[in-house]
Amino acid sequence: MTLRSLFSGAALLAFAAPALAAAPLQLSGSTDLPGYTGDFDHFAIDEKDRTLFLAGEESAELEALDLNSGKVKTRLKGFGTPHSLHYMPAANELLVIDGDKPSPVLDATTLKTKRTYPLPKGADSTGFDPASGHLWVVTGGKDVPLPDSRLIEIDPVTGKVFKSVHFDADHVEAMAIGSKLWINVTDKNAIAVVDMKAGTIAATWPFTVAEQNACAAYDATTHRLFIVSRKPGKLVVINVDTGATVATFDAPGKTDQVTWDAANRRIYATGGEGYITVIEQDSADKYHEAAKILSIPGAKTAILDPIRHHLWVAASPGETKAMAKVLRYDVAPR
Repeated sequence: MTLRSLFSGAALLAFAAPALAAAPLQLSGSTDLPGYTGDFDHFAIDEKDRTLFLAGEESAELEALDLNSGKVKTRLKGFGTPHSLHYMPAANELLVIDGDKPSPVLDATTLKTKRTYPLPKGADSTGFDPASGHLWVVTGGKDVPLPDSRLIEIDPVTGKVFKSVHFDADHVEAMAIGSKLWINVTDKNAIAVVDMKAGTIAATWPFTVAEQNACAAYDATTHRLFIVSRKPGKLVVINVDTGATVATFDAPGKTDQVTWDAANRRIYATGGEGYITVIEQDSADKYHEAAKILSIPGAKTAILDPIRHHLWVAASPGETKAMAKVLRYDVAPR
């Protein structure tokens, strides 16, 4: 699949030349998912079976693709609203966080359900804490609908709930985890700092650069938090030791994912407007825009495969009749 066969000539004139000059990403494959409608949500990687999983949020299905070729392995239906996916390598299991039905734990090879967890309604975004082995899950909110939200800590192996943090907010979005947990309180234009050991909100930082802060990633080496907003699209770098903003860039609108590439010290902001903003880190407080890489409208959820040096991006048809796709980009070393 070439850039010219996938994208329109007008879009190529606007984006391809400057993007390919820098070439941090280059399209190397595209997989069609015919019949899919609505939006996708998050990815997960199963290295054992070389499988890329994708939550089909609005078509209530799970997509499974081959990590090497991008070919569809299977499309599993029967979910409620699958949002986040958590792969557990020790048992080769996949936990599907479902906002409407009990969340199933699947055998990652056979995709047979082994058990289910009755998580609260609206279970959605997640963050994994490698220090405890626990998963933090956003629940509640306006989609259920509820006027408030909770962040719960669970053991993904057993489903046991340990802590619950309350937010007087009906829109709590993505989080990042390091020494603390940072989470977007989107309807308040704020970032909450959660003490995971205490299960309490330690601080709240106002987010004043833009509105609808919705995505988060973290660089543990420099203690820098990367937040992307949607109104308008902005990528903001924050020093988590002080809460201070150290850099701000334009980003595509309708971004659903910001991805930190530690090996290449890059940030990828994937947005529904049809391009990927690539920001490179020169030092903890110095960054530059490396490229705008052409994608397609709705291509807003992503995952980095650092072993094969691929960035996978899901292109949701949303409310259009466009073909749903999963795009594969080769990541150039820096």
